Amino acid sequence: MGKVLVLYHSDSGNTANMAQFVAEGVRSVDNTELRFKTIDEADADDLRWCDGLALGSPTNPGTVSWRMKQWWDELPPDLWSTIDGKIGCAFSSSGGWGGGAELACMALMIVMMNYGFLVFGVTDYVANQFTLHYGAVMAGEPRKDEEKEACRRLGRRLAQWVAVFINGRKDMLPVHEKLPE
Repeated sequence: MGKVLVLYHSDSGNTANMAQFVAEGVRSVDNTELRFKTIDEADADDLRWCDGLALGSPTNPGTVSWRMKQWWDELPPDLWSTIDGKIGCAFSSSGGWGGGAELACMALMIVMMNYGFLVFGVTDYVANQFTLHYGAVMAGEPRKDEEKEACRRLGRRLAQWVAVFINGRKDMLPVHEKLPE
């Protein structure tokens, strides 16, 4: 059984709403165990436990929140190199389109890469001109169907990659969905 952690920080509640939809996507893949935690609830043992991590932060001046950065900075040094090879993806909410959410996702992926995570983007379109190449990004909270689906798709893809690479389930290789008409 694959183990996925949805870990996030949220000030306004927008990133928390995204995290809920990411978790829905994770739950849609059979034989996947989910932990859903804020950075105030989680610790290093949660990172040791998971096979896959969906990491979310609000976008603050084009990067991650200071609380998210602090959480990673304060992890115990003995965690280094013990969580190598896990799979990670990112999501972020900003105050407006063009507010740096993709940059925040890339910063989150860089943090995960420093711990040895294998990170990915999603090539699928969830609606016309609506992708999540660097992770799920929002301006505010997800309201439209395609915004909610972007979050779900990210969680589902993470659980699929965990099933394929951690559990050897080649039958779970993601099938790319067609662009909506």
